Amino acid sequence: MSCKPTLWLTLLFAICVCLAPTLADARAGGGSSVGSRGTRTYNSVPSTPTAPQSQTMQRSVTPQPSPPVRPATPYTQPSMFGGHPFMSGLMGGLIGAGLAGLLFGHGFFGFGLGFAGIIGLLLQLALVALVIRLAMSYFRSRAYPLERRSFAYATADDAAPHGGPSAASAGGGGGTPTTRDEIGITGSDYEEFERLLVAIQTAWSGGSIDVLRRYITPEMLSYFSEKLSANASAGIENKVEDVRFEAGDLAEAWNDGDLQYATVAMRWSARDYTVRADTGVLVEGRSAERITATEVWTFVRAPGGRWLLSAIQQV
Repeated sequence: MSCKPTLWLTLLFAICVCLAPTLADARAGGGSSVGSRGTRTYNSVPSTPTAPQSQTMQRSVTPQPSPPVRPATPYTQPSMFGGHPFMSGLMGGLIGAGLAGLLFGHGFFGFGLGFAGIIGLLLQLALVALVIRLAMSYFRSRAYPLERRSFAYATADDAAPHGGPSAASAGGGGGTPTTRDEIGITGSDYEEFERLLVAIQTAWSGGSIDVLRRYITPEMLSYFSEKLSANASAGIENKVEDVRFEAGDLAEAWNDGDLQYATVAMRWSARDYTVRADTGVLVEGRSAERITATEVWTFVRAPGGRWLLSAIQQV
């Protein structure tokens, strides 16, 4: 009976842990994969040195495509001779002739064989058919050798990694398009991606919806607003300060109708902690300790327009 208070406290602690927000992933977009990547929303993001693998999209306003409907394949009775027309016809004729001989009293094929003899004859015929089939397959393979093909794969080397703000814009204003880059991402684009990373996390830290609206799509704004509202209801504030871009590389960039998309793997660090909104008392994290995060961010723009954040995927 004395263990009941301890049991209830344990259960209460477990319930609180399950219901509490995941503060360790409290940064903007942390802990989930949300947003849209146009027609590639549900496609796997190509591997990069910074992000070898990323999660599939968990929430998106883009409808998930239905799997293609395959036409029904009519059922075909398997043939003991692998469907070969000549052998099937030959054996069908021989067996038919044998059955006719039995009906007219001449025995199977007119040889007057008993049941054991019929079985033996069938086994011999099957063995002969097998030898003929193997011989035909051998000569056919000699006449038509297998065709060997080589395939070219887009590797991680196609998208050179970028480290630090200055290295990310290496090459000045002219990035070299790769097999994954259909639109020609330049050094100024990489600088814009880094600037948006800092601006978005700063606006998130300040809880400013109006500022976030300048940098992200309406869909992403709805996800961010949802999380900020949950924090406000819980009476907490997440602070993401001193954001620094560490390294990153381009996963892919493409034209999608009237829009252009660029998916970039990004590793960055910041001081990420959570406090009580009314008292400023620390709830989670350490205000003086830096954490490192690796995420895949997708940006969208009209040709010649400003880049906006359209998706975040966790690694």
